[in-house]
Order: sequence, then C-alpha cells, then structure tokens
Amino acid sequence: MKYAKLSYLIAGALAVPSALMTHSAFAQEASVEAEETIQVVGSRLSVRTATDGSAPVDIISGEDLAASGITETARALQYAVPSFNFPTSSITDGSDAVRPASLRGLSPDHTLVLINGKRRHSSALVHLNGTTGRGSSNVDLNAIPISSIKRIEVLRDGAAALYGSDAIAGVINIVLKDQSEGGSITANAGQTYIGDGDQYKVHGNTGFALGDDGSLMLAFEYHHKNKTNRAGPDPRQQYELINGEEDPREETFNRLSHHVGDASFENKAIFFNANMAAGNEGELYAFGGYSDRTSQSGAFYRRALDNRNLTEVYPDGYLPLLTPETSDFSVVGGYKFLLADWNVDASVGMGTSEFQYRLENSLNASFGPSTPTEFDAGTLELNEVNASVDVQRFFPFVNNSDLSVAFGLSYRENTYKISAGEPASYENGGYDGRPAGSQGFTGFKPESEVDESRDNVGLYVELENMLTTQFQWGAAVRYEDYSDFGNNTSWKISGRYDVTDQFAIRATANTGFRAPSVQQIYFTNISTLFVNRNGELVPEQSGTFNNISPVAQALQLGALQPEESQSLSFGLVWSGDDGLSVTVDAFQIDIDDRIILSSSLIPSDSPAVAAALAAAGADNARFFINAVDTSSRGVDVVATQEFDVGSSLLKTQLAYGYNKTEVDGVNLPTILDGLEDKLFDNVEQTRMTRSVPRHSGSLSFTSIVEDFETRLGFNYFGDYMLENNAGLQTEFSGKWVVDFSVKYKMDDNLSFNVGVQNLLDEYPDKQHPSNQFNGIFMYPNTNAPFGFNGGYYYGEVTYSF
Repeated sequence: MKYAKLSYLIAGALAVPSALMTHSAFAQEASVEAEETIQVVGSRLSVRTATDGSAPVDIISGEDLAASGITETARALQYAVPSFNFPTSSITDGSDAVRPASLRGLSPDHTLVLINGKRRHSSALVHLNGTTGRGSSNVDLNAIPISSIKRIEVLRDGAAALYGSDAIAGVINIVLKDQSEGGSITANAGQTYIGDGDQYKVHGNTGFALGDDGSLMLAFEYHHKNKTNRAGPDPRQQYELINGEEDPREETFNRLSHHVGDASFENKAIFFNANMAAGNEGELYAFGGYSDRTSQSGAFYRRALDNRNLTEVYPDGYLPLLTPETSDFSVVGGYKFLLADWNVDASVGMGTSEFQYRLENSLNASFGPSTPTEFDAGTLELNEVNASVDVQRFFPFVNNSDLSVAFGLSYRENTYKISAGEPASYENGGYDGRPAGSQGFTGFKPESEVDESRDNVGLYVELENMLTTQFQWGAAVRYEDYSDFGNNTSWKISGRYDVTDQFAIRATANTGFRAPSVQQIYFTNISTLFVNRNGELVPEQSGTFNNISPVAQALQLGALQPEESQSLSFGLVWSGDDGLSVTVDAFQIDIDDRIILSSSLIPSDSPAVAAALAAAGADNARFFINAVDTSSRGVDVVATQEFDVGSSLLKTQLAYGYNKTEVDGVNLPTILDGLEDKLFDNVEQTRMTRSVPRHSGSLSFTSIVEDFETRLGFNYFGDYMLENNAGLQTEFSGKWVVDFSVKYKMDDNLSFNVGVQNLLDEYPDKQHPSNQFNGIFMYPNTNAPFGFNGGYYYGEVTYSF
C-alpha cells in the first residue's frame, strides 16, 4: 500500500492532467517574491497585506515557524496565532497520536484547511475520549513538514460561501515553498529539563528549475521523539494476598507503572510543489505529499491481581501499549490558463488518511495463557476526491472601477472504511470467564466494518469591487447539494472603508454550514473505556454506534443533518507611518444543530436501553446527534511594530484572543422513555463551553544585531474548566510560558540556534485529588493547553545553499 502511494506521488509530480479540476483561491495567481507578505485566502481582488483586507488574516512565514524551534507544525501555529488551540492529551487512545486542534474556541471540524488554496482531507480518526473536540475529526497538520511551508494564512472569518463545508470558524491556508533553486537542511535535537522527551529531527528542502520559468520544490522530514512521563506513583495493591498477608513483591514493585505524557513517535514525510509554463500564458501545476507516523502511548496499567491479566503471561501486571500507524497521502494537479478574458483554473485532487490500530504488550485474557501479546485491532480509512473548475475576470464598473466576477463548479466524494481487526483482538475465547478483546483497545469487529461513500456538487458566484480608493466590498453565494442529506445555500457580504490613509473599518456578515462528516455518519465500535462511576474509574465496554445501527434505530434517533451558522464581524485597522500596525476584530458566530457525540446511556436508564445494549454487547452507548445551538463571541487583537535601534532592528508583536461559547438551546431527539436529558449532560456542556481557554495571548520581541538574532516570547494560556461524571468542576488557572532563543549566522550558508521553551518550567495546575486516580493523574491529562512536560531546551544547525 505504501509503495503504491509513493508511485502515485511520483507520477503526480511528473505528469499533471491538464483538464481536471479542484477548488482554488484565485488570488494566488499573483506572482510575488518569496519574501513578500501577501494574502491569497479570502479574496480574489489583488495581492494584499495582512492588514489590507475586509476580514482578519494572520500571515505567518515559514521562516518564523522554523525559527521558533518548535518541531510540530500545529504547535508552532498555536504559538503564532492565539486564537488557535492545540492542547496536549494522554491516555486518550488514538487522540494521543493525532491530537485535536481548533480555532476561536469552536470544534476542530469547524476550521477548513487548504494547501495552496485546495481543500485538504481530514484524518480518519474520530476523537472519542475526553479531549476537547470530542466526536470530531480534524486535519492532521503535523503530517505537513515545516520545511515545506512558505507561509501559513489564517482567515479568522466564516467562509463557507467561498469554500464550502467546514469553514465556520475560519480557514487555514498552507502555501508551499516554490523556489527553483537553492534550499536548506536543518538538524534539531533537545530534551526536557527532567531529561525525558528527547528528540531529534532532520528536515530540509531544495528547488529545481522546470523549463524557462517553472520550478519543482522537494521537502522532507524525519522526526524521532521519545516519550515524556509525568505520572504519579501507583499506591494500590498490586498482587493477591498470600494467606491473608501482603505479597513481598509489593515492596519492590515499580510504582511508576503508568505512562502519562507525550507519546513517543517516529515521523517520516516528503512533499513536493511543482509548476511549469504551458501554452499561451498557461501554467501546469502539481503538489502533494506522503507522511507516515508510528507512535506509542500507554493505556491504563493492568495490575497483577486484575482479572484482565493472566499471571502466567505477566506475573507483575502490564501496561498495554497503543502503537498505531498513521499515514496521509495527497496529490493535486491542475492547469491555469486564459480563455478569452477569463482566468480559468481546472484541477483535481485526492487525499487518503489511514489509521491502523496496533497494540503491543497486551493480551486477550479470554484466550488464557496461550493468548497473543500483540494485535492488529483494525484500520480506519478516509478517501477524498475533489474536482472543480473556477473562472474569474474583471469587468468595467461604475466610478471607473473594476468588478471582479468569479464563479465555479466543484465535485467532492468522500469514502469511509472500517476494517475489522484480527479475530484475537475481539473474540471471546471463553477462558475462566475473563474479559474478551485485546486490552488497551478492543479490536473492531466484523459488525463494525463499513465501506460507505457520499458525494456533493457545489456552485458559487462571487463579486468583489474596489468602488473608490477608500471603499471596497464583496459578496458571494454558494449552493451545495449532498447525496445523503440534501442541499444548503450560504452567502457572504463584506466591506471595508478607509477613513484616512492610516485608519480603516471593516465588517463581514455570512451564513455557513458544516455537513456531517462521513466519520460521524458511519463510525461504530465497542471499546474498553474507564468511566467515573461514584468517584471510581471502572472499565466498561463502551459502544459508539452510528445512526444507521440497530441500536440507534431501536432508540428512534434520526439521521444526521448539517450544522448551520450565522456570523458577524466588525474590525478596526490602524497602519501608522511609524511602522505601528494594529487590528482589532470582534466576532459573533451562532451555530444551530451542532453535532455532538452524546453522553453515554447505561442499562439502568430504562428497560429499552438495557435490551438494546445487551443485544449489542455493550455496557453503555453513545451516538452522534444534532443536539445543540450555541453562540460564540470574542475579539482578536494584533499589534506589530519595528524599531531601528542604532545599527540593530527590534521587531515586536502583541497578539490577544478572547472567545466565549454559550449553549443557547439543547434540542435532543425524542427517544424512548424520556431520556433526552441524558444525551447531553453537564460533562459535555462544560467540555463544549469551558475546556478551551477564553483568554490567550502572546508578546514577542525579536532583535537582530549584526549576525545575532535573539527571540523572547511571553505566551499566555488563560483559565479553563473540566467536569467529571460525578459533577465536580475543576478550574485550571491561566499560566505564562516564556520562550527564549539565540541564533548566530556564521556566514551566508551556516547558522546555529539554541533556545529554551517554557524557560521558567511552568506546569498546569494539578487536578482535584478525586480526579487524580489515586494520585497517578496529577495533571489534566485529557486537556492541557500547553502540555505538562515543563521546560525544554534544544539546539539546531542549518545549512543553506
């Protein structure tokens, strides 16, 4: 499978179909130098700076991402854009390997991700445990190597009328490097203050000329990281009593038995970006990439005395290890050309995400002492094909201005597959009444297998105009028709008025939607989860059932429908002659019929539920349902200025984000026995509204003095709240995290960089004792905005050519 995907990638780089199509952002037609700051997302009028549009856009250069010393793309983006949230989690099954990320406090699947203006496929994984964004799937940004990125543009505004489903919170557009010569290679290594989490990373890029004015950029990454562990010692009894007395092994048992921290992983990636002149003012282009990541994280420790253990296999108990393999592949090819006075962009793209569940150091207790200890627990696979044609031109308009008219047609097909694990990962061998299934994660059963798809067609029209030198406006409308739930129409209007040469006001209004993902429609599985019952974490067979399952039908749950949004934004822009730039943008996003992964129903809730669960072999059940109306309000502030201090340059930036989400209504489906309120309990309400910091910000200083570049950053992560099943709410206070680095440029080719992240060794507040699982989970392991590893130091060397 891997070699087939690599052959597709090479073929896509060498031969681009000229008559195939996918949706694009037209403003990337403009030819600009690599160091220029431009905006291509959200507008087709012209090349624009970050402060020159009708909607707020953050532009982060690839150089700034790399200079941070942060080795993960999503983490580097979190520190660059305060409204972007990328929390750390541990012991959350697959979410340890592909973590959720979100914008403006909304769900991870409310942000659309583009590469070079083209829609990027999401991960096949569904976040099931207690993380922020539970029940969603998101694009795995860490599958895209930093070395391939020219810049990242973050549009903090609804854009469904421009790009279709998912663009409720905003759009992240990753623009790949496109140089025709030269490149760089960087080696990075570091570890935490405590001495764990050591990692090393080698990544780079190079460019080649194609024809007279074409280019081929190749980028690669190899990243190896060892785990971190902040678990507390396990004080519990580990062994059965011997004649009523404590087993002597209790004195020598290693009490640091759990793994609570970052997963270890090995990540490999390669990306390319190519373009070449073809025909009269035409251009062939292609880009894509392949990444493969193998990670390892722990589940709950199984004690020697636990009936989920077999002392013949593990005399002292064991820690099941989840070792999933995640791979992402994508390729896009297209042709831009002139047809009369129309700019035409026709292209096609495909993307695949695979998540293969594997377990090591595990067993199936029901198989007895002959049980395997390693398992293939099944595979999730998502495939996406996008095809579109977009056309645009300018027409003479009133007041001697030009009117940009764009329209296009798009087609998308999504396919979702679940493949069962090997029989030993889910079968019941009948030994001694022991629990069945691979410990740590029960394999997907044949009953969970699906291979389903859906498709949709979209049609849009967009108008933009600079009516005067002071006033610009835009309007768009988009119609989408889906094969499963029907159609949706979205619109957007925007405007900007320059009151003076320095001061401007801007505003947007739009409607949007998010179609239920194929993961939410078709995912189903029964796995072992630890649930808080009367203050004690107990293992239960937890079932996630899709809406076409017999359980869902028995409880009279309806089919999933799209979420719909209404958004408003208003902003102020100041661009001073002294280099001071300030933007202040307020927003409100109302979302109706948000899709949630419900709270769990248990047999004691009603006889009907008990019968349905018994038939399914589950202790509890949860479902994806349209259930909640929410309102999110907030403000984003960004201020930048440069100072000439003698022969040196000082760059400063202040960024602040505030967001608050409230539940306006809970509209649960009518199910048997009046259990509507059980489907969205206080735990899930708190997770939706308070698990993301409402306040976040950063203050950074970059000083360039001859061959030295010094960076100092102060990053603030505000307070947030979590709640457990016993009704206990815990508030975690805001924290400041300080980063510092120094870069020395030896010559035009060689540079060295050393730095410290979390210089002051800051940790989040500890959990309430009742949530610490006997003192083992000291920190909020399902949701820590800046992690719980403490300080980290690193060094790197870069050779440019």
